[in-house]
Amino acid sequence: MKVFKFGGASVQDIDRIKNVGKLLADYQGEQLIIIISAMGKTTNALEKVAEAFFEGNKEQALQLFHAVKNQHLTIAKYLLVTHYNPCFNQLNDFFTEVEWLLHDKPVREYDYYYDQIVCVGELLSTSIVSFYLNEIGIKNTWNDVRDIVRTDNNFRDATIDWKRTAEAAKSIIDFTKANIYITQGFVGATDDNESTTLGREGSDFSAAIFANIFNAECQTIWKDVEGVMNADPKAFPEAQILSELSFDEVIEMAYYGAQVIHPKTIKPLENKGIPLHVKCFLDSSLPGTVITKKHPKNLPPIYVVKEKQVLVHLHSQDFSFVGDEPIIALYQIFKDIKIKPNLIQTGAISLQLCVDDRPEKVEQLAAAASSIFDVQIEKGLSLLSIRHYNADIITRLTEGKQILLEQKTTDTLQVVYRG
Repeated sequence: MKVFKFGGASVQDIDRIKNVGKLLADYQGEQLIIIISAMGKTTNALEKVAEAFFEGNKEQALQLFHAVKNQHLTIAKYLLVTHYNPCFNQLNDFFTEVEWLLHDKPVREYDYYYDQIVCVGELLSTSIVSFYLNEIGIKNTWNDVRDIVRTDNNFRDATIDWKRTAEAAKSIIDFTKANIYITQGFVGATDDNESTTLGREGSDFSAAIFANIFNAECQTIWKDVEGVMNADPKAFPEAQILSELSFDEVIEMAYYGAQVIHPKTIKPLENKGIPLHVKCFLDSSLPGTVITKKHPKNLPPIYVVKEKQVLVHLHSQDFSFVGDEPIIALYQIFKDIKIKPNLIQTGAISLQLCVDDRPEKVEQLAAAASSIFDVQIEKGLSLLSIRHYNADIITRLTEGKQILLEQKTTDTLQVVYRG
């Protein structure tokens, strides 16, 4: 049994969906669980719907959601013939689910509404792809992942209940009845059947959950690049393919912000020694990247830039040393407001934190920390992380930048900069 994950770029339009059908035609005799992300930029569009709704702009939220509806109905209309009507009915159920919410008024926290709205992107895309595959003779069974993946209620970054998820998965997915199952990435549900999400780009992790539960032969992530690269090719044209990587290396890359693979993906695979392949859906004959426990040697520098960063300066209010108690209190704040620093540097009477610029979280952090520290915030920054650095790559990537913070180990250099 194999697990495939297709990202949003692979199903962003009619031609790409047809390409998925051609790719899967070569695997019809195999047992597959297929995880599919929302189409193209649908998640971004749904985030705008959630923001408008939460800000009280109901009409704007409905208009934005109407555009999402039309996009999916148009794709279904031009893609399907015999299966259009049942597909329309299934899509309409999900449209109604969101529109019912949008006609209400927000009374809970933003993250809750984010998950209820944004999760629909995966439900729409998988429905269309499933009906299309059945129409062209690739028989498959569609499942709502919210009936399988059980989580806590930490909306936008939910934690998996592995035991209950495994029990549900094995009761619903039965390879004696069908060879191909299609479900959603990124999404789960609480015991109260409220939708949750597993963190942005969490579909890779979803695939790893199923791979782990069913002891898959391998997991393959199908992308629009030839494999894992040592840098983002859109920002760095000189980026090169890495044919082999270790689980350790990939989890370090993911931790520092590389967008190739979700940080939580590796542990479920590594625990059971399941190889992870990253391959190109535009040309499935290319070898791609294989990720295993093996440690390849002589890797080139690997570098990641995270934009929209905030540097939080925390200074002891009475010039006392930053000891155990303030640190413990600070980490409790991280836990309470659900924020994860990308970099921490500690001095005698001060700390500096680099975090993603999520305004509501940054405001909560600053307010909570101000009871312990004097707080200053710098916005509009970037965080550069370089694995296996050398002097030349440091010079090239930091030239002309105003370096505000630098942290270095034998393997990794991180700098926060402006410019």
